[in-house]
Amino acid sequence: MKQYIVDAFTDRLFSGNPAAVCVTDSFPDDRLMQDIAAENNLSETAFAVKNGNGYRLRWFAPKGEVDFCGHATLGAAFVIFTFYEQGSESIVFETAKGSFTVKRSGELIEMDFPAYRPEHIEITDRMIEALGAVPIAAYRDRDIMFVLRDEDEVRTLQPDTELLSRLDGACIAVTARGREHDCVSRVFAPRYGITEDPVTGSAHCMIAPYWSKRLNKSSITAFQASSRTGVLRCEVIGERVKISGKAVLFSAADIVV
Repeated sequence: MKQYIVDAFTDRLFSGNPAAVCVTDSFPDDRLMQDIAAENNLSETAFAVKNGNGYRLRWFAPKGEVDFCGHATLGAAFVIFTFYEQGSESIVFETAKGSFTVKRSGELIEMDFPAYRPEHIEITDRMIEALGAVPIAAYRDRDIMFVLRDEDEVRTLQPDTELLSRLDGACIAVTARGREHDCVSRVFAPRYGITEDPVTGSAHCMIAPYWSKRLNKSSITAFQASSRTGVLRCEVIGERVKISGKAVLFSAADIVV
């Protein structure tokens, strides 16, 4: 089985978010896909299978399959455009969350995702204890998003990941208004064995609409302030979010199983 590792949402190696991508004739057994993801120990391992004019796509974190992942979608599109569909300008991925269209856009790869529909939730003592900070506001869809006072608070946050894992969200995002970018964020997913996710496309389906509304601009540039860092270019159009980024190949190898 061929496997590629791609750094997503960056144009330089050893930054952005690394994703493993396996392009296969059919999906391996679920147990094998989970074992491969655990062995890789990256935020996500994506498996893509040709299906008519498009591809079926699944994502596995070290501790389980996830229903939606942005950076591994970017990684899979980069691999397919580079090695399998060099003449194509777009790819349709069939996923557990529906169909996503991914396009080349100059040097960027643009992904068209559904926007989250978060509900405003009460901030509890349990949340404050887990974050080690008092957020301004909190919202929940699949993930939980906390709005913090400023960029510095996002960058210096030292949450208790064990307590975060007990909150009712697949990912826990923190965000604030940015200085050089429209917004900054960090994302944690300890439920899936990811202490901190370097750059998270899916969470920006909630982060981007939030800041788009508050800044009164449809297009924003988002910076994820993990140790690896990454930049996401987001455009909010109604109930859709177009998230664009660059990617770079780290490795290509054969998995012997």
